Amino acid sequence: MGYRLSKIYTRTGDNGETGLADGRRVTKDHPRVEAMGEVDSLNSQLGLLLADLAEQATAHPGLSAVIDALSPCQHRLFDLGGELAMPEYQALDQAEIERLEAVIDGWNEELGPLQNFILPGGSRLVAQAHLCRSLARSAERRCQHLNAVEPLRGSGLAYLNRLSDLLFVAARLIGLRTQVKEVLWQAAPKPKA
Repeated sequence: MGYRLSKIYTRTGDNGETGLADGRRVTKDHPRVEAMGEVDSLNSQLGLLLADLAEQATAHPGLSAVIDALSPCQHRLFDLGGELAMPEYQALDQAEIERLEAVIDGWNEELGPLQNFILPGGSRLVAQAHLCRSLARSAERRCQHLNAVEPLRGSGLAYLNRLSDLLFVAARLIGLRTQVKEVLWQAAPKPKA
């Protein structure tokens, strides 16, 4: 990629526009900028999850495998941000999606089938993994909106879809490996007639 920031502020965006890597200027609420922002938010929250996991890994050694599986995702999300900023740039491929699927399958074998709806909670780690999952879905929606306006190439949409699945399973696995019970959804009582 070769492009590096030497100056953080340029003042060129003060009027609500920003520049894309291909030289275009677009509004800061353009679907491409919105998609890039959602991917960035997800990456930031994933970084927080990874930091929290690292703090707990000594007490719960089973979390190291979760860290190992999720750490590359931060880099791939940065790649996806690059693809969104530079439509001619392609970094993600099917092999990364297959890596996520293999991790999901392995973790699901350990977890067993899901019997009930679960809520994001039980511990900070579990809740943070669910927050990342919901942000992955939000990023996927923003990218899908962009795709309707400017068709996307590559595997970005499939990657975000699979990443949200991975994060859901990761939340469950974190709970299992830290001995935190899942918070089961309880339906509201039926209204009295």
